[in-house]
Amino acid sequence: MKIKHYLSILLFTTVNYILPQSIIYSGQIGLFTSAKSFSINSLGYIYVSDISSNEITKLDTLGKVIKSIGGYGWNESSFDYPVDVFATPLNIYVADKNNNRIQLFDKDLNFISTFSTQDSDDDRIKFRYPLSSGVSSQGDVFILDSDNRRILKFNSRWEYQTSIGSYDAGSFALVNPKHFIITNDAKILVVDSKYLFQFDQFGNGIKKIQLPFEPENINSAFRIISINDKSQISFFTDSDFESTNFNPTIFKPKSDDDIEDSIIYNSKLYLLTKSTILIYKIVQSN
Repeated sequence: MKIKHYLSILLFTTVNYILPQSIIYSGQIGLFTSAKSFSINSLGYIYVSDISSNEITKLDTLGKVIKSIGGYGWNESSFDYPVDVFATPLNIYVADKNNNRIQLFDKDLNFISTFSTQDSDDDRIKFRYPLSSGVSSQGDVFILDSDNRRILKFNSRWEYQTSIGSYDAGSFALVNPKHFIITNDAKILVVDSKYLFQFDQFGNGIKKIQLPFEPENINSAFRIISINDKSQISFFTDSDFESTNFNPTIFKPKSDDDIEDSIIYNSKLYLLTKSTILIYKIVQSN
């Protein structure tokens, strides 16, 4: 793997976004087979999903592997294409795509439960091939149902609440949703083709913005949101997104490896590739 230790920058506007003075390569951590998603909780632990080894790995920010679980299968703590991992301080949610379920673990990756609706006769709640999941500060659970191109909302008791972005949502109907996040103020942001959709927690469409590239992923930590495709990322705060002339800054890391996911945490940019996590230090302007 060849890495050039700098980033090129394309500015689309100069509104009040996070504009770093420089982004400096500082190292890499982790060794994976085919990493697909990662999440960093408020305690600073990193959780990575690997779709080749069918494992979830917990690391600290220095790269020390604390625990790995998984392997191919359909029993508890095994996976078939764990496409997404979402971490809170207490729990870890894994979108176990080909098993059509969400698996729930504690922060130490001990199994808690599995949630699936495959045996239900109610089409409102039935999901297949989940691509991502997330939990709001109120404890509501959201699941991206790729088979029906919608996001389903359940309460903390896994009781169905509503559908978001389904076929009857008009101009806010999702076409090819890839991933979503839940912001601190309970808004749902979804990347779909070259668009970024915003919904409220009840499923009402608020905003739809065309992006300058087609993202593969969206992630967030402490109000800072990052969007990436295979070669570039864009980041901004949730308040930036409310700007009427929102048009984010794009950064292109000079790396030979495709970007799978990205997070900004503690003034560092973490880029997940299939094989490792690249770390860049963000130096803010005075």
